[in-house]
Amino acid sequence: MKLYKGLDLAYCTNVHRGNSWRETFDSLEKYVLAVRQKVAPKDRFAIGLRLGADAAKELSNPEEILRFKKWLEAKDCYVFTINGFPYGNFHGQRVKEEVYRPDWASQERLSYTILLFEILEQLLEPGEEGSVSSLPGSFKEFHTDETAYAKILDNLLHCSDQIDRIKGPKNLDLHLGLEPEPLGLFETTPETVSFFGKLHEKSNGRETFSHNLGVNYDCCHLAVEFEEAEEGLNLLGKEGIRLSKLHLSSALRVKPTHQNLKALEGFVEEVYLHQVVVGQNGRILQRHKDLDLALSASEAQPEFMGDEWRIHFHVPLHSSPGNGMEDTGNQVRKTIDWLARNPEKCKHLEMETYTWEVLPENLRSQDVVQQVAEEYFWTLELLRERGLAPPTTTQGGS
Repeated sequence: MKLYKGLDLAYCTNVHRGNSWRETFDSLEKYVLAVRQKVAPKDRFAIGLRLGADAAKELSNPEEILRFKKWLEAKDCYVFTINGFPYGNFHGQRVKEEVYRPDWASQERLSYTILLFEILEQLLEPGEEGSVSSLPGSFKEFHTDETAYAKILDNLLHCSDQIDRIKGPKNLDLHLGLEPEPLGLFETTPETVSFFGKLHEKSNGRETFSHNLGVNYDCCHLAVEFEEAEEGLNLLGKEGIRLSKLHLSSALRVKPTHQNLKALEGFVEEVYLHQVVVGQNGRILQRHKDLDLALSASEAQPEFMGDEWRIHFHVPLHSSPGNGMEDTGNQVRKTIDWLARNPEKCKHLEMETYTWEVLPENLRSQDVVQQVAEEYFWTLELLRERGLAPPTTTQGGS
């Protein structure tokens, strides 16, 4: 939806199942329109579209994309951003670190991302802005040699060249947002700065790459890294790195008491990767690839348990998990505080709590439509308090 200061807000449809375009479109009709009815039934509604590789190929058919454009017009909806992080299936089966495959060292990732921009170009009006988000190059453990690293840089720069080609005829502002994530090729803001420095060194004078390639700042991910929002966001700006999109998301945060560690067992599941960063007095003590591994390590090495765990498990924005479980919602608040002072720095906002299906049962007392609607109300209130959203929004439409 359109906010003040030229901002756009959507929720990411990766919360819904959809591997093929038929499945993806069905989720738009079943869920997105129902959310819209609760949140803003009379306003033009933004869709944060998640397209896997199969869905993207099917939608790229000229007849199919024309049908979709007519549907968007009829439903008074629009697409300004596409989530291009998960390449394949994202629900109902093991994803874990496979979500990073194919990575940016591969032709498959490059071709898929270019296709997403070609689709986005079809959905935007002349002069508009559109973003695609993607993984942070790769997963750290996938590559140990410089050859793969060089290929990742080459493919990203080639993607920038293709963005120049795609955006030209309609004078669009298109950009790719690379998303730092725990244990990704770059996960912290300093690592992100270093990576973009290498991109700059290899850019061979490309003047547009720093406009075409930027960062998708995920509040959950950087909170897990024990980073302060304002400090990290200011550093990105100081280094001339574009903010492509802000993911408004919250992580699990707990004190590692015996009771809390026992409760965390309820968050262990077999679909997504839940990296754990262990802190001591606000400093990082240890990282674990997944929650079950962290829980096992706490038994074997209690001296490395720290005084706070931050877990890459997206939890609802509007309600803390409770029962000793806390969240990193303050990272979202501080990010929006920063945005209120710097609204020109990033125009795209997306709520991204994709974990509804794997949340413990007590956190799924609402259906997914109501959960997403509540996240909208929570987020819009924060934005409204900071002068970034209209003073009133329809709630509880039928």
